[in-house]
Amino acid sequence: MRAKITYLVTAAVLVFYFVLVGSRGVMLIQSGTLLTVTFGVAVLILPVIGIWFLWKNTQFVRRANQLAAELAAEGGLPVDELRRTPDGRIDRDSADEVFARRKAETEAAPDDWRSWFRLAVAYHDARDTPRARRTMQRAIALHDGRRIPA
Repeated sequence: MRAKITYLVTAAVLVFYFVLVGSRGVMLIQSGTLLTVTFGVAVLILPVIGIWFLWKNTQFVRRANQLAAELAAEGGLPVDELRRTPDGRIDRDSADEVFARRKAETEAAPDDWRSWFRLAVAYHDARDTPRARRTMQRAIALHDGRRIPA
């Protein structure tokens, strides 16, 4: 729940920033000189890129949560079997052991979105966020019936 609240607050702050920057871009364009119009257009491009990025991330999080809910309903969510350090962090060797099992499971069933979902969680636990994200994108695509080249 804390992560959802943080995400919503961050998204709201970003939207406020995009509106503020966009209004400045419009003001620059309204000035009417070649230089201010050029800067105004350039400034308007930033909120457009930001809104697109925020939209894509929100879609990704929503879809990943839908898969998690579906997997939970099936009883297929990965069990947290990781050892923790005294300060609560995941033990790296433990994460590597679980990762190896999840990778073997995915190699045995490469067309099963469930195994890709669990592998994405293992990547996340091993602190490899870029691979976790790509793997979750593959799980989402497989769930939706789309194929992603290897």
